[in-house]
Amino acid sequence: MATKEDLLNLGLSDTKATETLKNAKLTQTIGTIVSEAKKTGEELNKAKGTLLYQLATKLKPQVVAHASLVVKYIMNEGIKTEPQLSAAIEYLLSNSVKGIEVGAFEKSCGVGVVVSIDEIEDSVTQVINKHKEKIVAQRYEFPMGKLLGELRTLIPWADGARVKKEVELRFFEILGVKTSADLQPKKKEKKVEVPKAAKDAKPAENPSKNKESTPEDEFSEGAETMDELLRTRAHFHKVGENFKTDGYVTTPKTADLLKEHVAKVGGRVVTRFPPEPNGVLHIGHAKAININFGYAKAMGGVCNLRFDDTNPEKEEEKFFTAIEDIVNWLGYKPARVTHSSDNFQQLYLWAVKLIQKNLAYVCHQKVEEMRGFEVQMSPWRDRSIEDNLQLFEDMKHGKFDEGEATLRLKLTLEEGKVDPVAYRIKYVPHHRSKDEWCIYPTYDYTHCLCDSLENITHSLCTKEFQSRRSSYYWLCNALDIYCPVQWEYGRLNVNYTVVSKRKILKLITTKTVNDWDDPRLFTLTALRRRGIPAEAINRFVAKLGLTMSQMVIDPHLLDATVRDYLNVHAPRTLAVLDGLKLTIENFSDLSLPSTADVPDFPSDPADPRKHSVSIDKEIFIEKTDYKPDDSDKSFRRLTPKQSVGLKHIGLVLRFVREIKDQNGHVAEIVVRAEKLTEGEKPKAFIHWVAKPVHAEVRLYERLFNSKNPEDAQALPGGFLTDINPNSMSIHYNALIDKSIASSPVYTRFQFERIGFFCVDPDSTSSRLVFNRTVSLKDGGKN
Repeated sequence: MATKEDLLNLGLSDTKATETLKNAKLTQTIGTIVSEAKKTGEELNKAKGTLLYQLATKLKPQVVAHASLVVKYIMNEGIKTEPQLSAAIEYLLSNSVKGIEVGAFEKSCGVGVVVSIDEIEDSVTQVINKHKEKIVAQRYEFPMGKLLGELRTLIPWADGARVKKEVELRFFEILGVKTSADLQPKKKEKKVEVPKAAKDAKPAENPSKNKESTPEDEFSEGAETMDELLRTRAHFHKVGENFKTDGYVTTPKTADLLKEHVAKVGGRVVTRFPPEPNGVLHIGHAKAININFGYAKAMGGVCNLRFDDTNPEKEEEKFFTAIEDIVNWLGYKPARVTHSSDNFQQLYLWAVKLIQKNLAYVCHQKVEEMRGFEVQMSPWRDRSIEDNLQLFEDMKHGKFDEGEATLRLKLTLEEGKVDPVAYRIKYVPHHRSKDEWCIYPTYDYTHCLCDSLENITHSLCTKEFQSRRSSYYWLCNALDIYCPVQWEYGRLNVNYTVVSKRKILKLITTKTVNDWDDPRLFTLTALRRRGIPAEAINRFVAKLGLTMSQMVIDPHLLDATVRDYLNVHAPRTLAVLDGLKLTIENFSDLSLPSTADVPDFPSDPADPRKHSVSIDKEIFIEKTDYKPDDSDKSFRRLTPKQSVGLKHIGLVLRFVREIKDQNGHVAEIVVRAEKLTEGEKPKAFIHWVAKPVHAEVRLYERLFNSKNPEDAQALPGGFLTDINPNSMSIHYNALIDKSIASSPVYTRFQFERIGFFCVDPDSTSSRLVFNRTVSLKDGGKN
C-alpha cells in the first residue's frame, strides 16, 4: 500500500495525494509500482513519477502481474512519453494470455526509438500542406487537434510537446498574428452527451424524476435504429479478446480455450436470449431481445433463443410457443432454438467434477437458514469428497425429500451471498425430460455453463445479474472450460403498470384483465394485440439508448414513437364511435355521385393509394359533434346556428330541425347541404360515415392510477387497490366505413379525428372488433 510520501514523490500535490489515499484499490496498485521502481535503483524524477502514476491509473487487474516490466522501462527511460506508456499497456493486455516477448514489447511501444527534430519538422510540413487550404480559410478556428491526431499516427513516439510547438509555429508562419476577429469568443454548440456503454459497471441510478419526461429528454441518448445504436454505442470486446475486459479471470488454459472457441464460432459474434418459459414476455424483454439479437445482427453474427427451462413447476408449453412467436414478430430469427434441459446430463457430470475438486458439497440447511447475507456457514461444508459424491448420487435417485438436501458451491458472490445453491430436489415431471430427473440445476449454475457450451461470445444481461458475474467466471474456470464475457445493461421498466409474472397472474385470476394479452398490460403479446407495431417497439428501444442506468419510462413516450410510426404506415378511414343520424333533406338537388375517392395518406400528396367511400342522404356523425344550443362560444361544430363541413366531399351542413325519440333524446338531425365555396367556409370539418357497417370498438386507458402501483408505502393495500375502474370502455355499436369491413386481424387504421386502431383477434367474419392503439396527439377535435 502506497504512503502519502510515496504519492508526493511521484509529483502529486498534497491535496491530490490525500484524495488518492481514499481509493484503497488504486493506492495498493501504486504501492506495488513504487516498490518495483525502487528495485531498479534508478533515480526518480518528476517525468518518471508522472508516468508511474499514469501507469497505476490505467493498468487493468488482469495485467498487474506484468507491471514490473513497464516500470523497468519507465525508470531506465526506455518509455518516456504518454503514447509509449499507452502502447505498452495495450501490448500487455493483448498478449498477457499468449505470453510476453520482450522484443515484441519494445517494438510495440517504441523503446529506443528517437525521433529527430528534422523528422518532426518534415512530418508537420506534410500534415500542414495536406490541410493548408482549409487552415487559410478558417484561420485559428481550424481544429489543431485534428492535425495533432494525424501526427500521433505518423510519428507516434515523438515528443508531444515538441510536435505541438512546431504546429503552432507553422500556424503563425502561415496566418501571422491573431487579429481582433480571431480573438472574438466563438459560440459553442451544445453537445448531446453520448451514453456510456455497458463496459462501465456502475450502480444503477435512481430512476425517479421531478417532472414528466418528454420524448426529447429520454431519446437524446439513443439512435433511430438498433443497428445504428449497437454499431456506434456498444463498445464490447472483439471475438476472442475476452481477456481484455475488466474483471475477466484468466488461467493457464485460457489461451488454448479461446483459440478453440474462436475456431468454433468462425470469428463471428454469438449471443443468446435466454427467457424462462413460465410466462409471456413484457416490454422490458423487448430491450433484451433487441440488444442480444440486434448486436449479433449488427456485427454479422448470430443469436440463439435458449429457453432456461430448469424450473418444471412453472413451465408450460404455451409459453414456449408464445415466446418464440414474439421473437419472430419483432423481426428476429434465432440461429438455433435451444433449451437448458438439452444439457442436463453434462451439467450433472460437471457438478460431480466440482465435488471431486472439493468445490461443491451437499447441504441439509433449510431455505430459511440460507436466505440473506448474515448466515452461518453450513455445518456440512467440510464433509469429505467421498460422502458428498454418494449424497449427491442419493439426491439424483430420489432418496431425499424436497428441501432436505441441496448441492452448494464453495464461493462468495460480490453481493456477499455465501455458497449459492447449484442443485435442488423437485419431484415434478419436466415438460421435455419427463421423470428422468428429480434434481434440477439453478439459474446461477446453469446460465454460464450453457453459455460456454453454446460458445457465446457476449453474454448480455440486465444490471441485476452483475452480482452473479463472479460465480459466472468462477464456475467456467473451475471446470477448465471456455469462459464467455458477461456484459450488463440497464433494465427497462414502465410506469403505471406491473410486469411481474406473479402479479399479472393475480390480475388474470381476479378477472381484472382477461388474459396475458389483455391490451391494458405491457406484455408484448398485449402490445401486439393493442396494435402496436413491432417496428415501433424496436425503434422505441433504440431511441432509449444503451446505458447502465435502470430506466423507468412513462407510457406516453412509447405512445409518441408508435404515433410517429403509424402516422405514415396506417391508412386513414372514417368511423363513428357514438353515432347521431343526419338526414340531408335536399340531397337529391345536389347531384352528388354515389361514392368519392379518399386518399389513404392525405399528408403525403405523392402517395397514390386511396379508397372509395359511400355518399348518401343519411349519414352519421359523432354525437359530440352536435350541440343543441349556441351557448358555448368555443364550440366550432354543428349547432342550430352554426354550420359545419364534411371532410373529403366539400359539403357544408346547416341545421334545419331535431327529431327526438319517445324519451326526449335527440335521435336525428335534419339538415340542408350546400357545396363548399371559397366565399364562406365553416369553422370546422368533421368526419362522418354513410351506409356504414357495425363494429365493436374498445378504448383503453391506463390500468393503474399510480405511477408505481408496486409502491407498498403509497399503497398499503397492494397493487390491486390501485386499479383504474375506467381502464376500458366499449362502443358496441360503432359505425365503420364498409371499405374496411373485411380487414384481417392486426390490420391498423387511423380513424380520422379519433385515433389509431387495430383489428382484434375477437373479430368474426360478420362483425369486426377494434382496439384503440393510441390516441391522436391533438385529441383529434377541431
